[in-house]
Amino acid sequence: MSVAPHLRLPPPDRLLSSRTGWTRAHWEVTADRMLDALVPYATPGFAQYRLPGRSSWSGIVCDGLEGFARSFLLAACRIAGAGGAVEPALTERYAAGLAAGTDPDGAEAWPRITDCSQQMVEAASIAVALHETRPWIWDRLDSGVRERVVEWFSGFVGGRTWDNNWRLFQVVSEQFLASVGAPYSREDIESGLDRIEDWYVGDGWYTDGDGQNFDYYIGWAMHLYPLLWSRIAGPDDGGRTTAYRERLSRFLEDYPHFFGSDGAPVHQGRSLTYRFAALAPVWMGALADCTPLAPGLTRRLASGTMRHFTERGVPDERGLLTLGWYDTFLPATQPYSGPASPYWASKGFLGLLLPPDHPVWTARELPLPVEEGDRYTALPAPGWLLHGTRHDGIVRLVNHGSDHGAPDNPGSGQPGGEEDPHYARFAYSTATAPESAPHAAARGIDNHLALLAPDGTPSRRGRIHRTHCAGRTAGSWYAARLPGDDRVFRIGTTSVLHGPWEIRVHRIDAPPGATVHEGGHAVAHTLRPDATSGPGWAMARTAEGLSSAMVALHGWDGSTAQVARDVESNAYGPHSATPGLRLEGHPGGRSVLVSLVALSRDTLHPEALRHAVSVRAAGDGPVTLAFLDGTTVEVGTESTSTAGPRSCRSGAESTMEG
Repeated sequence: MSVAPHLRLPPPDRLLSSRTGWTRAHWEVTADRMLDALVPYATPGFAQYRLPGRSSWSGIVCDGLEGFARSFLLAACRIAGAGGAVEPALTERYAAGLAAGTDPDGAEAWPRITDCSQQMVEAASIAVALHETRPWIWDRLDSGVRERVVEWFSGFVGGRTWDNNWRLFQVVSEQFLASVGAPYSREDIESGLDRIEDWYVGDGWYTDGDGQNFDYYIGWAMHLYPLLWSRIAGPDDGGRTTAYRERLSRFLEDYPHFFGSDGAPVHQGRSLTYRFAALAPVWMGALADCTPLAPGLTRRLASGTMRHFTERGVPDERGLLTLGWYDTFLPATQPYSGPASPYWASKGFLGLLLPPDHPVWTARELPLPVEEGDRYTALPAPGWLLHGTRHDGIVRLVNHGSDHGAPDNPGSGQPGGEEDPHYARFAYSTATAPESAPHAAARGIDNHLALLAPDGTPSRRGRIHRTHCAGRTAGSWYAARLPGDDRVFRIGTTSVLHGPWEIRVHRIDAPPGATVHEGGHAVAHTLRPDATSGPGWAMARTAEGLSSAMVALHGWDGSTAQVARDVESNAYGPHSATPGLRLEGHPGGRSVLVSLVALSRDTLHPEALRHAVSVRAAGDGPVTLAFLDGTTVEVGTESTSTAGPRSCRSGAESTMEG
């Protein structure tokens, strides 16, 4: 696979960057191409960039502001990183846009900042960009324009934001006002920074607002903005910066484990159309001089991810970022995303703020963790297990903690919100995406165990209640409900990692006659994947050799195995396929089901995998898993689990459950 030719990248440097070939020059060329490609879509005064694509719920004018603000952040990295030595037209465009956008009587005027408005998000990008480019833009603006910019930002002062990462947009923007001697509210800044303390759950992890909201926002928002604020505040930080640096350092210890050897990040969470914004915390660690990562690892991780996307046509042949992952794919986006929303990916270029002679640009690349060997990483704070396999470079995430639902009453068993396939699934990976088109998500097939109503409607994994997370095991339960049935049926699951496999031990309560379905990873490709099945197993395989299999190990007697196909439902390709197991006529009450989930670029033999693990289970007691290499794992009941401790970590349960 070759890098998109329209980027006209310089030759690779295989001595400095033996694994990616990328240097700082590659980053600069990519940034320039993305910025130049926006010009045809600018309004006459450059205050808005009205890009092609679906509009957001905020409307065309706000979408145009978004195009200015988010691309300004990219331009700022390029301008400041070059010490202002860029094409003069670049700085001139954004200076002109500031003048036109803040002219309340002008044809390109930006909407005023009001409580909880999208303008708050975009203002934060403008504030950061203005700070980083101050000698080349702000200091050269006409005094009247500076006054209008301040007036526009003043909508933040005393304003109300949404109670999540949005609090930090106000913090950063008002600190910019303070830095230029304009009126601001110290109380707004302090209360916003105090509020994120309520969401810090330890080990470098925040939740984005109340609840169990763990995704890439932790890196590109919760860690990023406090340290961007510190860059603006300087010594006037009240001593807060030390804590922010320590937390980011701890977060980055585990973060490289989220990336496959091909540079792909694990595909989980919302706003995935921001793509390489996932690199923001990696660069910020270097900018704030708090990273535990060696310089060569920092660049290898960042360049590998950027190259991963350019090899797959991002940006596209026009030089634009589209609403999707690789190609345009709207089901992986949210209604708040307009055609310029993907340009939050500009955060992935923060490394350009580091000087060319910084070690991250001059040190030789080092391998990612998954390139050095098989890796197993327990992350108790979000309730996740990561396992990466060196032979195929895939990283898999097992989810027993993040649901993105509204907080509920502890112990009530009631879901806190609607199920989201980007949060509710048992597993995600660097090689697959969940089935997220509405028609496919409603089926709830991939990486989910559900009770099915007579009409086929599956129970939803809403609120995730954790039981344990340590070593190579994690567990949780959810309250299953069926349409028209007021009863709640408890479905508890423990995941055990062994080699490239995930073994799921389910303890389910079900009504008599119920149908139970479980699916594995959905694989997708431009070509229709192959599908095969046999007694107790099913497998799907793409033309490139990525295989997903589900294998029945215990309790599935009488079940059928099949591969479910779909089209236009997956961010990785138009044809998708998911292996699954289906058990009809449940006797009622509690039962134990054990299955093996495999995702690999190796050739899989699922009929052989049925004999790779022996299972011993008696009633509702412990379940013993015995592997061919002699390893034995005992999975206890939810209240007496011997596969891991009762809680993910001290205090985490009360934090997550309100």
